[in-house]
Amino acid sequence: ATDQHTSSEKRATKIELNEMQKQEIKEAFDLFDADGSGTIDVKELKIALRALGFEPKKEEVKQMIAEMDKEGIGTISFENFFAIISVKMEMLDEADYDGDGEINEEEFLKMMKKTSL
Repeated sequence: ATDQHTSSEKRATKIELNEMQKQEIKEAFDLFDADGSGTIDVKELKIALRALGFEPKKEEVKQMIAEMDKEGIGTISFENFFAIISVKMEMLDEADYDGDGEINEEEFLKMMKKTSL
C-alpha cells in the first residue's frame, strides 16, 4: 500500500493553510500596514502580494480591493487580505496537477486555458 494520493484526490481537497503559512500571511499584512490602521490600500496590497511570491497587475489589485471593500474607502482589512491570499494559493494548488509542489509549463498552459475568458 502507498501513501500517495492521485492528483484528482489532491485537487478534490480544499487547501488547508498550516499555522506557519497563516503566520507568514499575517506578518506580510502587518509589515505593509505601516500606520497600524489594521487596513492596507492598493499600493500596500500590491507590495504585500509580491512579498508572498505573487505578481499582480495594478488593475487586478484594484479589482481585488473593490470586491472586498464594501465601504468603498479603498482599503481592506486583514480578514479580506487573508481571503485573497487563500484563493490565490488554492488556484496555484489546483494548477499543480502532478502534485509536486511546482507548476511546470504544461500545468501552466492547462491553467491558462481553464481560466481564459
